[in-house]
Amino acid sequence: MSIQRIQETIADTRQQVVSHPLYASLETLDDIRVFMQYHVYAVWDFMSLLKGLQQQLTCVNVPWVPTGNAATRYLINEIVTGEESDVDMNGNRCSHFELYEQAMQQAGADTSAIQAVISAAAAGTPVHAILEQTMLPEAVKGFLGFTFDVIATGKAHVMAAVFTFGREDLIPDMFYALVKDLDQKFPGKLTTFIYYLERHIEVDGDHHSQLAMQMVQELCGNDSNKWEEAAQYARQSLVWRRQLWSGILSEKVI
Repeated sequence: MSIQRIQETIADTRQQVVSHPLYASLETLDDIRVFMQYHVYAVWDFMSLLKGLQQQLTCVNVPWVPTGNAATRYLINEIVTGEESDVDMNGNRCSHFELYEQAMQQAGADTSAIQAVISAAAAGTPVHAILEQTMLPEAVKGFLGFTFDVIATGKAHVMAAVFTFGREDLIPDMFYALVKDLDQKFPGKLTTFIYYLERHIEVDGDHHSQLAMQMVQELCGNDSNKWEEAAQYARQSLVWRRQLWSGILSEKVI
């Protein structure tokens, strides 16, 4: 198997995400706020998946010992730098999650629910317990549950496949459909959100997606079982993304 074979396996499901009717339905500021109040969880668990990969592929303990190989260490550390310590519109360092929170605040979206989740996680509550105890939409719970189940496998090739094909390689095409009309519809009201989207299109569409694919290639190597497992998890990650988008759309309809 190969990167191309994974792309062929996920092609139909990926297209369903990229062409989802949700994008065209975002017509008002209230629509955007609903979208952001769902999507912020995908931003958060993306950062968690990223750090899970870093734990698997590098040494994050003291004393330091060589872990993995230098190629995969470079690839994941390079992506972490860009995602965890990027710049906002004013050139200040921030993570993409913190940037997204800034965008929500500018748009008038409610951040109280995601902040409650973050506070519970910071206090040491296991993620699946948080999902059971909080009144999150079912589409969000399913999406988060899948991501943290992937992290719990401890399988770097599986985590990398979901990260690459369910996130980094998907984001540019997915966000392009969303960003192209926002500035014309809401001039000056979503500048931070537009910056966030354009930043992902720029960074993930070029640098990060290529690094991530190299990482999958390194981790799967010549192991056909790893390639097959990577493809199946990558496809499932897109199924959950489609369901998340459908959950947002159904709330808007209601």
